[in-house]
Amino acid sequence: MPQLTETAKQELEKQQYRVIGNHSAVKVCGWTKKMIKGEGGCYKLKFYGIMSNQCMQMTTSISCANRCTFCWRGYKAPVSEDWKWEVDEPEMILQESLHAHRKLLNGFGGNKDAHTGAYEASKTVKHVALSLTGEPIAYPKMNALLKRFNEEGISTFLVTNAQYPEQIRDLEPVTQLYISLDAPTKELLKQVDVPLFKDYWERLQQSLEFMAQKKQRTCIRMTLVKEENMCEPAAYAKLIMKGDPDFIEVKGYMFVGASRQRLSKSNMPFHEEVVRFSQELEKCLPDYALVSEHIPSRVVMFAKKKFFQEGKWHTWIDFPKYHTLVLSGKTFSTDDYLRVTPQTGISGQGTFDHIENIQRRNALKKEKGFFVDEKTDELEFWKE
Repeated sequence: MPQLTETAKQELEKQQYRVIGNHSAVKVCGWTKKMIKGEGGCYKLKFYGIMSNQCMQMTTSISCANRCTFCWRGYKAPVSEDWKWEVDEPEMILQESLHAHRKLLNGFGGNKDAHTGAYEASKTVKHVALSLTGEPIAYPKMNALLKRFNEEGISTFLVTNAQYPEQIRDLEPVTQLYISLDAPTKELLKQVDVPLFKDYWERLQQSLEFMAQKKQRTCIRMTLVKEENMCEPAAYAKLIMKGDPDFIEVKGYMFVGASRQRLSKSNMPFHEEVVRFSQELEKCLPDYALVSEHIPSRVVMFAKKKFFQEGKWHTWIDFPKYHTLVLSGKTFSTDDYLRVTPQTGISGQGTFDHIENIQRRNALKKEKGFFVDEKTDELEFWKE
């Protein structure tokens, strides 16, 4: 039995989704399109070094165990506590997702606004964001799929809503594992996430405990909804410290999709408000520091202070090293695949010195195809 009815599938396809098999889906991210057109990359480029034009956005489960108020999904989207559908094979999901992703990008081949080099590079997927919709970690064969992504040299960024702690505990290494932390208290989490599980709070607690045991990169994602969950930074900090993540992303809610039926535009915080709340949160997190921001996405990034080494932040990922390590079968940790972060700083706190800026910009232009714009301090795609 598929997760979607034929009507629901057709509705998603109208929105440029491609449903894969019985329970997976792919959609091209807006930032992938922007980078192909030479209009800059997403916050994951700025924070971690992902090439947005080579990133595939997908999920292995359209169903979810929450009905989060800020989610783009409508309340007709499938929800379930337990898996009750046919289970597609990992190889099929991998191959069909890559095929659908590339097919969705075909139009850029004749697009006069497309950067030729960026479009050609986009045909080789190097990163997958397992966060499109639903709860991807619920897929029963996730570890086998992760293994295939690793074998293909595709980095994995997996987001979970922390309602499946055993799956987090048993998860094979991913390049970066995310837990969504949407409220600081039990009562508020129920109001914001509208969970199906009655023991939702206990599941979150256990998920954070299992996250703290992970050796590879971990990150807590907070989505701030103004007048809803932008409160009690000390309570958030207590939960964060339980999960002991390497990184924290604090992102403003965006007034999009079906969330507009539940929230209003006034619930969308300005970037400055996200920064101010993050600064209050920082006071409660002695082991972390605010490192960077991506203003178009209204998001800031914290990192553990231990990643500030020899006078430079190291939040970027050495992807070739990660793939060598994960395929070696040996034990390894976050510290083993770090790279220097080219650009750091939060609004009003200063950024790195402009001479170093120019040096790094030129090096990046040559090596990676993008640079740091001196006027905007944003990473931009290089156009010859």
